[in-house]
Amino acid sequence: MKPVTPTTLAGGPIRLVPLTLEHVPGLQAAAADGELWNLRFTSVPAPDETVAYVEAALAGQAAGHRLPFAVLDASTGEVLGSTSYHDIVPAVERVEIGYTWYAQRVQRSAVNTTAKLLLLTHAFETLGARLVGWRTDNFNHASQRAIERLGARRDGVIRHHALRRDGTVRDTVMYSLTAGEWPEVKAHLQWQLTRPRA
Repeated sequence: MKPVTPTTLAGGPIRLVPLTLEHVPGLQAAAADGELWNLRFTSVPAPDETVAYVEAALAGQAAGHRLPFAVLDASTGEVLGSTSYHDIVPAVERVEIGYTWYAQRVQRSAVNTTAKLLLLTHAFETLGARLVGWRTDNFNHASQRAIERLGARRDGVIRHHALRRDGTVRDTVMYSLTAGEWPEVKAHLQWQLTRPRA
């Protein structure tokens, strides 16, 4: 697998750009749309936690196991949310997609589907990943449905796996998509983005 280095990915209504501290005000505004930090099963930072959130993401990038992006509106440059490659394991050609969240007004729109198409295309076709994974909280049913709509396979549940922001311990639901499954999933995502809407 090629090294996972900062890059810009663009398509349709969005651009994914390397996350920097300059995105903090935009991330704060995006998270305020729906007060997303109040959801106990997400990693969305509260306004006063956003600088630390970005610094932690950049520390993961410096350590080589994470590549965080700001998700921008392609036409206005407005920050819509954030996503990352993480748990990057070059030795087994594996990368995960996570730390994904969007302003409430663009949830269930073309934004997430487009972002996943861009990230998956880059992971499989440029980086040479053999598997892309996802993980989510067992109570984050919306996230599980979104991952399943992508065509990922549910691998199982790791019980008592990670701390939530409220101090409780979550079970983690794991999903994956292999390089062999990617062509069919890619065709389906492209169809979802171009099919006629009622």
